[in-house]
Amino acid sequence: MTRQTWTAFVSALFFVALAALMVVIPVPFVTWNPGSAQDTLGSLGNQPVITVHGVPTYLTTGRLDLTTVSVSRAHSHVTLPEVVLAYWLPHRDALPRDAVYAPGKSAEEVEREEADLMETAQDVAVVAALRAAGRPVAPHPAVASVTVSGPSHNKLLPGDLVLEVDGVKVSRNDQVEDQIQAHKIGDPVRFTVLRGRSTTTVVVRTVASATDADLPAAGITVGPGYHYDADISFDLGQRIGGPSAGLIFATAIYDKITPGPLLEGAHIAGSGTITANGDVGPIGGIQEKIAAADDAGATAFLVPAANCSNLGNVRTDMTLIKVSTLREGIDALTTLHQPDGAERVPHC
Repeated sequence: MTRQTWTAFVSALFFVALAALMVVIPVPFVTWNPGSAQDTLGSLGNQPVITVHGVPTYLTTGRLDLTTVSVSRAHSHVTLPEVVLAYWLPHRDALPRDAVYAPGKSAEEVEREEADLMETAQDVAVVAALRAAGRPVAPHPAVASVTVSGPSHNKLLPGDLVLEVDGVKVSRNDQVEDQIQAHKIGDPVRFTVLRGRSTTTVVVRTVASATDADLPAAGITVGPGYHYDADISFDLGQRIGGPSAGLIFATAIYDKITPGPLLEGAHIAGSGTITANGDVGPIGGIQEKIAAADDAGATAFLVPAANCSNLGNVRTDMTLIKVSTLREGIDALTTLHQPDGAERVPHC
């Protein structure tokens, strides 16, 4: 065998080995692909996706889809060919892993945080929808978290609405903190809370604050909470995380609790975060979500106004409706089924 033949043979082996390594060695990226579209006005089996009790409900028609992105999981291994393919194919993307998943967090921690964000989005969507429908919603301080080793563990629970502290009515978070800090370390504090539909009183003995040994603490954090008559539950039947379904949840609830079908039989999709006041915020993966809605057959898509600049070269026959608030989305859907409505709604 000549030197040239050996050189060619070794080069070929090196090329094959390098190609094999490219296929099996993971790279620090995640891939985004179009996910699924779930009808929030529909059912899974015999169970509605959104169930409403405690307030009047009305007939809905049409389909209102929340859309998702199929993202490689936190513990998944993504190879270089997969990244290149995702980068070049339409409606797909590849992003540095640290831009999607915080460094140092386990897959279980990431999934738990995503689930918490989804649950929060559902709670906030309920408040936004009730307010948009003119239903009474009373703000209250709420227990946001309880320190496991603290004095409130197994006494106060996340979600408890704080009505009084030591018999003093409270309506703001700072009032709860002021009442606690009016005590000495070791003093008992009496909390009157609304838990579910029942009012209960809990006594907690203060301890020294972890951040200031001279201050009393009850081992809780306090955040915004709300009290209302409606009892609204969600059953998505699958693992969906994050806050980006808030807009669609709120729109679906509004449609269920107000007279007259909002969609008039249309197939609508969308995405967007939402606040308790109904403000719509941006989401990630907007192009992938539009592709998922297109695949599902939607005719219009609610796009957060802040995402309109991220549409790039999106090609779709759907009407892309620009929304900054829940009310804008509701008004646009009302306009959409009117004569020339598709031309008159706000567009991205």
